[in-house]
Amino acid sequence: MASSVSPRAFTLSDFDFELPPELIAQHPAAERSGSRLLDGSSATVVDRIFHELPGLLNARDLLVFNDTKVVKARIFGEKASGGKLELLIERVLPDHQVVAHMRVSKKPLQGGKMYLAGGARHGGFDAVLLGRWPDKNGQLFHLQLSDEPHALMEKHGVMPLPPYIERPAGTGDHADTEEDARRYQTVFARAPGAVAAPTAALHFDDGVLSALKAKGVQTASVTLHVGAGTFQPVKTENIAEHHMHSEWYEVPEATQRAIAACKARGGQVVAVGTTTVRTLESWAKFGQASGDTQIFITPGFEFQVVDRLITNFHLPKSTLMMLVSAFAGHGHIMSLYCHAITHQYRFFSYGDAMLLTRSPQA
Repeated sequence: MASSVSPRAFTLSDFDFELPPELIAQHPAAERSGSRLLDGSSATVVDRIFHELPGLLNARDLLVFNDTKVVKARIFGEKASGGKLELLIERVLPDHQVVAHMRVSKKPLQGGKMYLAGGARHGGFDAVLLGRWPDKNGQLFHLQLSDEPHALMEKHGVMPLPPYIERPAGTGDHADTEEDARRYQTVFARAPGAVAAPTAALHFDDGVLSALKAKGVQTASVTLHVGAGTFQPVKTENIAEHHMHSEWYEVPEATQRAIAACKARGGQVVAVGTTTVRTLESWAKFGQASGDTQIFITPGFEFQVVDRLITNFHLPKSTLMMLVSAFAGHGHIMSLYCHAITHQYRFFSYGDAMLLTRSPQA
């Protein structure tokens, strides 16, 4: 059900909705595949459970996952002056360098030293501020660490939970738990580098994967390291003025071949999550199998790869609301969200999922 509104008429307010705070999931469902699944793949909406998914696909289809792995990217420390700070490492560069967000009362000067997790003298590590990223006007910070970043994050970091998931104050405002370490990660996570989980994939467990395999549904993977920009709000009413964040992606040759074979046999490419959509459509649009993407998918976008989409419920006025509206039609999406709120679906990262089919006009 596509919207009758011209894509150029859409503004930020068109993607807003009222969400009762109690519907924001603070914990995952008891079982991954026990989450609810809102089947919005046609005009007739059906309430299902996620473990029913294999029965909604056929043996010709190809399911594509994002195999990124969430790293313990949130680290706490202090400046040389003693002022407390918090880093969220967004990207790892060569030579023990990283790009990070920094939360601190007063930013240190270039060349300033920071002591993370107590500093190297007390079992932690040190960092030196090299400047802003990617230039002096950048919003991120370029840092030199005293050791290998991934090893340091694994030892000293905490899981970077989204800002809407609240945890008791510990080492930080949003300290993770054993449950988060286990459940804010997909069962097939492989490539470390994300600071947020590809949440639609959190619903898959061994039982669902086995059922899909038994039915003959093929699977493939891409990688997109989800950045903190995924939570960045759109602040301009004219959505064309929004500056999209950049994320690194890769579409392996094996996945490219699997997609071509799926299309040739008349199957549908089913993307698991908006990050997979952004990866596949970036590859199709720009012809690059790997690199950085700032693709901004809004109503009127011409999809070239993805036929169906499994996704969670997204924040109001977010770029992800715009993406799913572009995919399934704005009017259909808004009616699905109304249904989900009325029927008490759980929202956001630890929430429930929905199944969408690409609108003929998308």
